[in-house]
Amino acid sequence: MSTSTATTVLITVTGKDKPGVTSVLFAALTRHGVDIVDVEQVVIRGRLTLGVLVSTENDPEQLQEAVEQAMATIGMTVDVAIGAADGDAAKLGSTHVVVVLGQPVTARNFSRVAQGLADIDVNIDSIRRVADYPVTGLELQVSAPDIGDAADDELTTAMADLAARIGVDVAVERAGLSRRAKRLVVFDVDSTLIQGEVIEMLAAKAGCEAQVREVTERAMRGELDFEQSLRERVAVLAGLPASVLDEVAAELELTPGARTTIRTLRRLGYHTGVVSGGFTQIIDQLVDELGLDFSAANELEIVDGKLTGRVVGEIVDRAGKAKAMRRFAEDFGVPIGQCVAVGDGANDIDMLSAAGLGVAFNAKPALREVADTALSYPFLDTVLFVLGVTRAEIETADAEDGVVRRVPLDA
Repeated sequence: MSTSTATTVLITVTGKDKPGVTSVLFAALTRHGVDIVDVEQVVIRGRLTLGVLVSTENDPEQLQEAVEQAMATIGMTVDVAIGAADGDAAKLGSTHVVVVLGQPVTARNFSRVAQGLADIDVNIDSIRRVADYPVTGLELQVSAPDIGDAADDELTTAMADLAARIGVDVAVERAGLSRRAKRLVVFDVDSTLIQGEVIEMLAAKAGCEAQVREVTERAMRGELDFEQSLRERVAVLAGLPASVLDEVAAELELTPGARTTIRTLRRLGYHTGVVSGGFTQIIDQLVDELGLDFSAANELEIVDGKLTGRVVGEIVDRAGKAKAMRRFAEDFGVPIGQCVAVGDGANDIDMLSAAGLGVAFNAKPALREVADTALSYPFLDTVLFVLGVTRAEIETADAEDGVVRRVPLDA
C-alpha cells in the first residue's frame, strides 16, 4: 500500500471485556483492506481498552461507520479519530523502566511520581501492575529526552529524592536488553537474606550481645574499618563450644520472601549465591537449605571443639565482597554488568557499585547513596518486581509446583 495517499485512523474500543471483541473489530477492518500500524490493549478490572492505529487508502468515513456498526453489535463503545498522527511509529521504544512500590500506592503518591517525571520531561509510555502482594507494584515504561549515563543519573536521582519525600520506593533501570540480560544475583546475608545479625546471635551465647551490636552498627554505618570491627567482635566468642554454631544456624529466620525469591530466580536460570562478612560454618547450612550456587564468608577458628575468638584466612570485607562477586561471575561466565548485588550495609558498597544493578535493601544511608535503587519494605521478593517479574508469574509457577501460599501480612 502506498503511504502517499493513505490516511491514518485511530480506533479506540472500550467496554466490558469479553471473548470476540478483537475478532469482530479486525473482521470489520479486514473488509476495508487497512494496514495495521500499531495495536495496544489493556484490561483493568474487567474493563477493556483496545487501541488500533490503521492506515487506509479507502474512504475513512466508511471505515468509521463500519467499525461503529460492528462494535454496536457486541455492546462496545468506539471512538474513531481520522487523520491521527503516528507519533510513536518512529520511536525505538521506551528508554527506562520505573517501578513504583508501596503499601499501598495512593493516588496522591502516584500523581507525584507522574509529575516528577513530567518535571524532567520524561514521558510515560505504558503502565502495568506487577504486584498486589506483599506490596503494590506498578511498572512504568518511560521515555527520557536523552539517553546515556548523564540521563540515567538525572532520572535516578530525581526519583530517589522523590521516593524519600513521599514514602514509596521508586526503582529506575535502563530499558531494553540490559534489563533482561541479568544472570547472576548475589545476596548479602545478615539483615538481607536473613533477619538480624549472626555475630550478635553468637555474642548472645557469650552474654556480650549489646557490646557487639554497638560495634556492628558502627561498622555498618561505615564508621569503623570492617576487618578491625570483625576481629574485635569475634574475640568475645573465645571459649564458646563449637556446638553454638549449629544452634544459631537452627535459629536463623529468613527474611520474608527469601524462599520465593531464590526459588523464582532459579526457575528463571539465574545463578544465585551469597557473599557475606559472616561465617562459613553457618552460611554453608543456609546454602544447602536454599539450594544456592555459591558462597563466600569468613571462617571461625575452632580448636579442641571451642571457638578461639579468631578468624582463619583472608577476611571477606568490603573489598573482599566485590572481589568474591567478580570471581563467581567469572566462574559462571557472566559479565559483571549482568550481575545484581543486594545488600544493606557500608561493607556492601564496593559490591553494589561493581554490579550491573546494585540494590540497597532496607539499607544504611551510606549504601543507599551509591546504590542504583533502594528498597525499604521488609520483603525480599520486591527485588523480583524490580527485575520485571510479576506476582502473577510467580504464583502461576508456584501453583504448578503446589507451593502457592500467601502469608497474612501484619496490620
